[in-house]
Amino acid sequence: NFCNWYLQAIHDGVVDPTLVFFSDETWFHLSGYVNSQNNRFWSLENPHNIHEVPLHDVKIGVWCAISGRRIIGPIFYDGTINAQRYVDLILQPFFAELTEEERDHAYFMQDNATAHTAHISMREIVDVFEDRIMSRGLWPPRSPDINPCDFYLWGKLKSVVYANNSHTLDELKENIRQEIRNISRDELLKVSANVLKRCEACLNAGGHHFQHL
Repeated sequence: NFCNWYLQAIHDGVVDPTLVFFSDETWFHLSGYVNSQNNRFWSLENPHNIHEVPLHDVKIGVWCAISGRRIIGPIFYDGTINAQRYVDLILQPFFAELTEEERDHAYFMQDNATAHTAHISMREIVDVFEDRIMSRGLWPPRSPDINPCDFYLWGKLKSVVYANNSHTLDELKENIRQEIRNISRDELLKVSANVLKRCEACLNAGGHHFQHL
C-alpha cells in the first residue's frame, strides 16, 4: 500500500522525492574499535593482574534524517528514548535545522515506534509538517528495504567510522560527523532514486521479499 501511494504521489507531483526526510536511529558501539583478542600478561611470577572491562558496552545513539538533498544530523542521545525525550532531544533540534522550503513542502517519515507515534510526538510533528507525514497508518512496519537509513546510511557509516580507531565517545562522534559531511549531493540523489526502484521491486514481488538491490 505504501509503495503504491508513494509512486502515485510522485507521479502526480504531490511528493518531490528529493524532499522526503526518511528518519531512523541506531547504536554505534565504541567496542567496534577494540581488538577483541584476549590480553595476555607475561611474568616470572604470578602478578595477580586483573583485567577490568565494563559490564555494559559503551555506546551512543545516533538519529539522522536523510533526503535526496542533504542529511540532518547526526543527533546523539544516550539511554532509552521515550516520547518526551524524543521531542526534546531529537525532534526539536531537527525542526530547528529545517529550511523554509522544507517546512512548507517536505515530507517526514518515521517508523512506528511507540515514542514516535505517541500523542505528544505526533502533535509536534503535525505542527511542522501538517499532513505531510509518513508514519503509522501509512509507513509499513518492518520495512528496512525501503528506508535509506537502513539500506544505505547505517551500513555505510559503520563500514568507515571504525577505521580511525577511536578510543573515546567524543572521537567516535566526530568520526560520524565527518563521514556524514563526506557524503555528496550526487550520492544522496542516487539513494533517493533507489527508493523508487525498491518500491517498484516490492510491487513487482507482490509485497513479498525481493532481490537485494
